[in-house]
Amino acid sequence: MVWIVTTFIAVATPLRALATPETSACGYLAGLLDKASPSGPLFLPSYPTVESGPLHGAAYLYDNAVAAIALVGCGERDKASRIGSAILWAIDNDRTWHDGRLRNAYAAGVVASGPAKLPGWWDNTQNKWLEDRYQVGSDIGNMAWAMLALLSIDDVNTGSRFRDGAARLGGWVAQWADARGTGGFTGGTFGHEPTPELRTWKSTEHNTDLAAAFGLLATRTGDLRWRDMATSAERFVDTMWDPACACFAAGTAEDGVARNPMLALDAQVWPLTALSGAATKFASAITTAERRMSVDKGFSYGEDRDGVWTEGTSQMALLLKLLGRTAEAKSLVAVIESQRSPDGGFYATDVRALPTGFMLDTDPAKPRLYFRLPHLGAASWAALAERGFNPFTATSGLP
Repeated sequence: MVWIVTTFIAVATPLRALATPETSACGYLAGLLDKASPSGPLFLPSYPTVESGPLHGAAYLYDNAVAAIALVGCGERDKASRIGSAILWAIDNDRTWHDGRLRNAYAAGVVASGPAKLPGWWDNTQNKWLEDRYQVGSDIGNMAWAMLALLSIDDVNTGSRFRDGAARLGGWVAQWADARGTGGFTGGTFGHEPTPELRTWKSTEHNTDLAAAFGLLATRTGDLRWRDMATSAERFVDTMWDPACACFAAGTAEDGVARNPMLALDAQVWPLTALSGAATKFASAITTAERRMSVDKGFSYGEDRDGVWTEGTSQMALLLKLLGRTAEAKSLVAVIESQRSPDGGFYATDVRALPTGFMLDTDPAKPRLYFRLPHLGAASWAALAERGFNPFTATSGLP
């Protein structure tokens, strides 16, 4: 999941129509690559209509990874490979790091030569170029999604380069294994080189991502060390289950032990979609989400239920489709389709600003928000729901 890190409401301007609202989500995604450039590795902008500030020209790694996986599910592996190739370039061509990590965001556009460009903006007040501290950091959840993207693209026709890239990312993530509490992996880094801050909390969502990514990497490589890491991450997620609530806690506090009891939709949906047997073992999480996070026939991010979260509604639609609950999934798809933007994409939310319940890392006094902007992540999850393609398994089934 990508956080909107700006502390102001970004201004969106209409794009020239790229697609009609009737165009499939898959068709919309495929069209984005053709419009950006007919060939070559590239990152897609996460919020293509934003014209200034931290979101302008920012290609969040998570959004691009999900887009690549969705394109594979759409039957567009060659287009997905263009994003995958940009990810591989970024691993090898960081301006500072050469240890297998990626940044949380890159500058959108074609990757040509030299160090991978990072997003930023000119601040007239300070009269200098600025970079967002979250965007230049490295969340392990985003690394996991990049691993899943590369492994989704990987097949007998691509050689081993995508698989090898996923293994390099896994090697960097491995250092964040944590012995405190019930194990799992801590959050990664925040801020600029050379000494970014360490995130010592642990996230249910991130560890779910890693359980799937490490598990898939173990299958593709036959290397049992990845299986051990997948087991560690999955064990942590299991211990975040609260039977009294019939829900997963969001993770832990900085001490790695105390639970963060906040209810987040993706922390309920993703374990059931990603982990073997979880859809049966933790089936009541769906009921909890329906009871406590549903709004306007869709789903919000959390319990405030201030508006529909398009991405999360798509995540629930996909899970229900994979479970064979097709009528319920179809109802949610109708809600998702109602969030089409004029360019054929999908708004992140149906309200001006949707709170998540979390605060900004860059300014802890301000809330993390999703805005009513066309969003690559929303479109990508809409495509996954449309095709019934599971990003955690790279198949059309549950693990």
